[in-house]
Amino acid sequence: MSNRTPDPLRFPARLTWGVATSSYQIEGAAREDGRGPSIWDTFCAAPGKVRGGNTGDVACDHYHRLDKDLDLIQGLGVNAYRFSVAWPRILPAGRGAVNPAGLDFYHRLVDGLLARGVTPWATLYHWDLPQALEDEGGWRVRGAAEAFAEYAAVVAGALGDRVRHFITLNEPWCSAYLGYGIGVHAPGATDLAASFAASHHLLLAHGLAVPLIREQAPGAQVGITLNLHHTYPASDSAADRAAARRGDGFQNRWYLDPLYGRGYPQDMVALLGEASPQARGLVRPGDEALIAAPTDFLGVNMYSRAVMQDAPGEGWLHARQIRPQGSEYTGFDWEVAPDSLTDLLVRLEEDYAPGAIYITENGSTYPDTVSEDGTVHDAERTRYLESHLAAMQAAMTQGAKVRGYFAWSLMDNFEWAEGYDKRFGIVHVDFGTQARTLKQSGRWYRDFLARTRETVGV
Repeated sequence: MSNRTPDPLRFPARLTWGVATSSYQIEGAAREDGRGPSIWDTFCAAPGKVRGGNTGDVACDHYHRLDKDLDLIQGLGVNAYRFSVAWPRILPAGRGAVNPAGLDFYHRLVDGLLARGVTPWATLYHWDLPQALEDEGGWRVRGAAEAFAEYAAVVAGALGDRVRHFITLNEPWCSAYLGYGIGVHAPGATDLAASFAASHHLLLAHGLAVPLIREQAPGAQVGITLNLHHTYPASDSAADRAAARRGDGFQNRWYLDPLYGRGYPQDMVALLGEASPQARGLVRPGDEALIAAPTDFLGVNMYSRAVMQDAPGEGWLHARQIRPQGSEYTGFDWEVAPDSLTDLLVRLEEDYAPGAIYITENGSTYPDTVSEDGTVHDAERTRYLESHLAAMQAAMTQGAKVRGYFAWSLMDNFEWAEGYDKRFGIVHVDFGTQARTLKQSGRWYRDFLARTRETVGV
């Protein structure tokens, strides 16, 4: 791992510093106060889908522990908190009747943050599609995009007088490919064509929602969050360089290009052939213009890099991602590669020039334990945070307009198909007692942020 250390006094005084969570991963209260079922409730109930048979029914019980968790956030010294709104709490059937109790929870959340001097950042979709919409075809069909626009307008209308930062979607690549392509996430489908249909309808949902959010919350900033990996060839051979280009097209350009007015990358459309949404007639005239609705910022979720090797005949991409030897890996077996964050941020600035870039997730999982002295000694996670903040700082010196950083995650939570086996938090959660313990990494982040505040007035 890089041993670079960020200089807290060299960051801009008004940078956004935060922590992030998502609704299904922390809230619990899955059947309370009118919340409808989501695709993750259904997926978790299917045997063998989630490690240990775990569910998000209780998770971190955040729904019932809201005030104490907000105190925890305030104690870290962050000036922002990124949370997601649970669509099935607001519109249990996905569209139509609004559930007042669901909105009330987020009113209390937003008001509680503001009372503590913390700026709320609301993500509208972090994977918990109402099951009623999945029963109609889910993201495979255009109706989901239209329903999302309705939902986005409801939330922006309710919270937009206090929430000034909205993220439409979190990681549409994951929703589309992991959920509909290879089936490891909800709803568990395994259909390449369906996954790319889903990707188009997710992007369309974003495009339809942006102007409605602006209408309902005038002056609010609107963006989208993508999970991006800077892609490198496994060797300098022409074949591996071409494989890296294909990997970049699949992971990055398929989403970035249409969002920034370039349309879908034609090399990927050709590679997909009959599985492409274009070949299936799903991309209608005007869709790409809708998807390219002007936004105020790009959210970037970054955890690792992708090193690609040519592999003729291996899947539709004819490439494989390799595991470089001699590198350090997290508990998810993801390579620790902070320099790739610098490369990614500089590339985004040069190729797409977003109005602003926010790192909306960055973090690592390791097998944490609470020691006898009550401390979680997670030195690896502390080094991970430190080296990636240094990498972010390096990108900023090279011209990348990075305006903020959110550590993933505030606390250990339900980690999707991994259940409770993987811990990303800077706060440890005992899921039996719901006790919260600030880890060594959380203390480091708190103290680092205290140092950054010394730049105020610079």
